[in-house]
Amino acid sequence: MKMLQIGQLAKLSGVSGDTLRFYEKVGLITPSSRSESGYRLYGEDAISRVHFILKAKRIGLTLEDIQEMLEIRLEASQHSCAEVKGITQKKLDEIDQKIAELTEIRTALKKLNDACCGHVDDDASHCSILEALASESEV
Repeated sequence: MKMLQIGQLAKLSGVSGDTLRFYEKVGLITPSSRSESGYRLYGEDAISRVHFILKAKRIGLTLEDIQEMLEIRLEASQHSCAEVKGITQKKLDEIDQKIAELTEIRTALKKLNDACCGHVDDDASHCSILEALASESEV
């Protein structure tokens, strides 16, 4: 198996050496060995591992989620598909919750915005947005 130095792995996987060192620090990748001069050496399988990490990050998985998936992937015969699905379902639930919260915020902002006349010539002393925010009632 051909061994890659960190710069080669970075180039082949499309990330920086600093990113690879960070992934190593948090336990997502591990050099196969070190050269006599102390350089990190990675197996060619590290390229697919980095691509896995990048894809998982793009879909919003946390580093902890990615670590868990990588561990399951290494010992796939000892785990179930349900475990992996549980990770993605948890992420979907979090996203649904954020969407609901953002929808509430959008509705409140739209209500405030629609109630304001927004005239350039009017001073802000009677601005309905400022009044609504200063009032005791809910927006």
